[in-house]
Amino acid sequence: MIVKNIYYSKRYQKNLRNLPKSIIKIAIQKEKIFRINPLHPSLKLHGLKGNLEGIWSIYINKKYRILFIRKASGDILFFNIGKHEIYNEDL
Repeated sequence: MIVKNIYYSKRYQKNLRNLPKSIIKIAIQKEKIFRINPLHPSLKLHGLKGNLEGIWSIYINKKYRILFIRKASGDILFFNIGKHEIYNEDL
């Protein structure tokens, strides 16, 4: 997976601001790792299935995830961040 540019949805930005500071710090570190090596094992990167097919998940910690869409151009859209329950939210 090649990462060209990362863009952030308004939802992502809002949800990021509302996270605990300790989680924000980890999320920033995970994004840095993702930019350098998107397949780094610490990210536990995986594509979702079923209704969420085409969406990818990055592991922040046991409870939190970043959800993103990968465009054909290589651009990435981080569109949501939060607890595991974000898988159940409307896209």
